[in-house]
Amino acid sequence: MNIVFACAGTGGHVNPAIAMAKILLKHQPDTKILFIGTKDGLENSLVMNAGFEIKHISTGKIIRSLTLKNFKQLAKAYKGISDAKKVLIDFKADLIIGTGGYICVPVMLASKKLKIPYMLHESNAFPGVSVKLLAKKAKAVMIGFEDARVRLKNRKNIVYTGTPAKFDVDVFDRLDKEACKKELGLADIDKKIVLVTCGSQGAMKVNKTILEMVSSHFIQDYFVVLVTGNKNYDEIKNELKIIQSKDKHESVNNIKVEQFIFDMDKMYKAVDICITRAGALTVTELALSGKPAILIPLPTAAENHQLYNAKVLENVSAGKIIEQKDLTANVLNSNIQKMIIQNNIDEMSHNARKIAKLDVEEKIYKCMLDALKK
Repeated sequence: MNIVFACAGTGGHVNPAIAMAKILLKHQPDTKILFIGTKDGLENSLVMNAGFEIKHISTGKIIRSLTLKNFKQLAKAYKGISDAKKVLIDFKADLIIGTGGYICVPVMLASKKLKIPYMLHESNAFPGVSVKLLAKKAKAVMIGFEDARVRLKNRKNIVYTGTPAKFDVDVFDRLDKEACKKELGLADIDKKIVLVTCGSQGAMKVNKTILEMVSSHFIQDYFVVLVTGNKNYDEIKNELKIIQSKDKHESVNNIKVEQFIFDMDKMYKAVDICITRAGALTVTELALSGKPAILIPLPTAAENHQLYNAKVLENVSAGKIIEQKDLTANVLNSNIQKMIIQNNIDEMSHNARKIAKLDVEEKIYKCMLDALKK
């Protein structure tokens, strides 16, 4: 069985594809897997680090405004169909799986011309343009959130599978909180712990807001773990040192700055609430771990899809949305103070767990098998 995954652009498109590839290999180790991506995209490092082969095609990204540049992009997309056909023929593909992003269009159009079945996975609550365009002819459209169903016109081929995460509920529940705190250097913290993280690249606006909260002595009733991201770590670390050297108020030390967290399941276990962006995988992990969250959607996300992801948690009283334009130290501190009360943590945690999809791997594997049978 030869399976092709088409994904490009962001980790939100690539990581679910890698997770699905691993699900396939777990159940059928003899499966041959190939990824199709762009030459310069993030998908290259992610896919190769996961141990899979990737082929490149030409593709265009449609600009969401009336511009002559779109003609050039359309020409690239048209060439991408020819590129994709060659890759699919050479690989003798049996099934193509697209996880969103502009690269899906030429690959799926090529698969239609070659009469190779394809299916899609949409991890966001607000489906992207390519998924909307390609959904009708797909053998199945797997969705990460039930909220996405109504935005795809209730097509009969939609299956609510959830999005594969890096851990599941059973694994998470077996973790010991105190052991995780010790491993992460938080063993001596006797306050509620607030995790602030905006992904591998971080968010300077959020990082600066936390520093303002430190210098304003807001962080007295809780402890903050600030994950700055790769680009901002040195600057934020240095600014914090300056604040702490000039200000001897004990609250300015209620913070730990990290560049990146590798074991997110252990970090979720150790902390009490989270302040995050609202990528699909992040929202999925918050639900699985049952963590109350303050969500700051990425304002530049395509079609503002992170806002719709965040509403999945807010609508069940498991999260609170603060749009970045409204983010201030006062606003953030006020919301944290309301949330860190134990009764509120317990209630919001229960609400988050209610929307966690527990049989993701089984659902996705069954969908892939069904698509091959059809």
